Amino acid sequence: MNDSIEHIAKELEEEFAILEDWTDKYEYLIELGKSLPPIEEKFKTENYLIKGCQSRVWLRSELENNKIQYTADSDAIITRGIVALLITAFSNHSPQEIIDAKTDFIDRIGLKEHLSPTRSNGLVSMIKQMKMDALAYETKNKN
Repeated sequence: MNDSIEHIAKELEEEFAILEDWTDKYEYLIELGKSLPPIEEKFKTENYLIKGCQSRVWLRSELENNKIQYTADSDAIITRGIVALLITAFSNHSPQEIIDAKTDFIDRIGLKEHLSPTRSNGLVSMIKQMKMDALAYETKNKN
């Protein structure tokens, strides 16, 4: 079984491609958001808040056996779905895999062009934070 980020991204693209219109795609994002395991309340603090998002998004990462586990939450249901999509792609991978991961699958899904500019900026901020966390773990591993 291929569980690389690239493979998971391809599967996500295929799932979105099946959906006819953006109403269905938003519904799918909402379902992804609902399936996201809740982040512990103690992590809903300023330290875990992603800067650059219009809605509030908390993201926590933890390194276990050289694989990063992300948990997140948002006060906006679509944003929660977007972060769930990113967690699906990036969680359970090594810091280096996340650092090296291409994120063009988001463009191929059509997400950026169908989000408001503020949500699109938030999406970029989420990816940036996930990659910065991975870089921090990778740097710590090398020292």
